[in-house]
Amino acid sequence: MGRVGQARDKILIAARTLIAQRGYTALGVAEICAAAGVPKGSFYHFFQSKQALALTVIDEHWTAQRAQWTELLGGDGPPLRRLRDLFEATETVQRSGQQDNGAVVGCLFGNLALELSSQDGDIQGRLQQIFNEQIDLIEQVVTEARDRGDTAAAVDVRDAARSIVAQLEGRVLFAKLLNDPGQLEAMWRNCLALLGVTDPGRTREVLAGARPE
Repeated sequence: MGRVGQARDKILIAARTLIAQRGYTALGVAEICAAAGVPKGSFYHFFQSKQALALTVIDEHWTAQRAQWTELLGGDGPPLRRLRDLFEATETVQRSGQQDNGAVVGCLFGNLALELSSQDGDIQGRLQQIFNEQIDLIEQVVTEARDRGDTAAAVDVRDAARSIVAQLEGRVLFAKLLNDPGQLEAMWRNCLALLGVTDPGRTREVLAGARPE
């Protein structure tokens, strides 16, 4: 049983690495199995198709990422401080990826969305669900910040959350294109402007958890 589980894990690890490096479309099952060091027959024991493998890679990546997002965004600190923590963690992930791979690998979900949005309805649909879940998590934090008076009162929290996720994906895309994780450094400043927090003194207050008088 242990060897069976190890073979599946090897396939998933190899597929995740190869998709990050080269994309999905150009990969073949034989190449994935060779990278995993398992016979091709083992692949079809676990996965009906390359698409089924890709969906599993997506789901497992989101399970890990969602746990990180939930931990960062659901902490005890001021809501906008938690949001900034998420941006900083994302930048750290991209810097680590650059060190490990020699280049910024970007976001698995964003990369696949660009590559497959008009080619694979099942993968497209799953990515849409994940982005909506990301928006939900951000919306909770933005709502809390608005209710505390940390943002402009007129902020549309759903639209703001959608814009923040879109900006995050766009910044990661630029980081990948330019091989420069520093592209993510502007996220915090842009997010504050989006939420109507433009006063430097007020920015310090919301990070410290102070409420407006």
